[in-house]
Amino acid sequence: MSPTPDITADLATLLAIAREGTLAGAARRLRVNHSTVFRRLGTIEARLGTRLFERQGGSYVTTAAGEDLLRTAERVEAEVEALERRLSGQDLRLTGSLRLTAPDDLAEVVAMPLLAQFRRQYPEIVLELVLDNRMLNLTRREADVALRPTRQPPETLAGRRVTGLASAVYANAGQPPPKDPAGPEVRWVAWEEGAGPPLVARWLAANVDRHAIAYRSNSMFNQASAARNGLGLAVLPCFLGDSDPRLQRATPPLSDLTTELWLLTHPDLQRTARIRALLDLLYDSLRRQRRLFEGA
Repeated sequence: MSPTPDITADLATLLAIAREGTLAGAARRLRVNHSTVFRRLGTIEARLGTRLFERQGGSYVTTAAGEDLLRTAERVEAEVEALERRLSGQDLRLTGSLRLTAPDDLAEVVAMPLLAQFRRQYPEIVLELVLDNRMLNLTRREADVALRPTRQPPETLAGRRVTGLASAVYANAGQPPPKDPAGPEVRWVAWEEGAGPPLVARWLAANVDRHAIAYRSNSMFNQASAARNGLGLAVLPCFLGDSDPRLQRATPPLSDLTTELWLLTHPDLQRTARIRALLDLLYDSLRRQRRLFEGA
């Protein structure tokens, strides 16, 4: 007798391959190795007697049969995730795991001391921190709580506005600040092409010549380090630049770049005790630092 297939694992494998487009990407998403994904796909296709993906170069593209199956897989996934959120939302215990996502600068400068405090208060809760500049999908439980700079948080999420968030141009504190940040001799630090907040990208495009950009990075924290080491001027949030004595402001806060800091979660999870505890601690602690965030 052949073993009973694990339908949930099969659907997760197919969805991961379709979303990532490669077996390596699917393996990272599923936290398994490449050979496991390859073996699972072969087993599924053999059992169904049809090809679900065509290989094109290094990518996997769904066939017509694959598209049909994936539509069903997405519906099943949505139902399972909704059930998990409802069940998790009824959990009143201060135990279990909790995943927070935040950009690297907010995580390192602001969140880390608060997470240490949270662990001391709730030692039975296991914390996971996902450093990511993207808005991870809280509906799919890629994270339970998001700490995010945004002017327009998604309407599908429950959130609390913590404070305004100001940004300014910063330079190495050991050098005289340029009299004219737009001068031809001034060099800049910027986001990697296609990365970073759109507000900053638009401001740089409007105010800085492309040829003046001497260094690019996909990390705000790393851009602060670059400015600190004299690679150029950088647009940084004031909480990051003002808290570093090795940096100095080259401009006052820029009104075009003012945004907001939000704490977000899925509505189904708001009443989960461990999530409520983290949201309350972060909100109360961050509100007390709002002058730093607002550039005051």
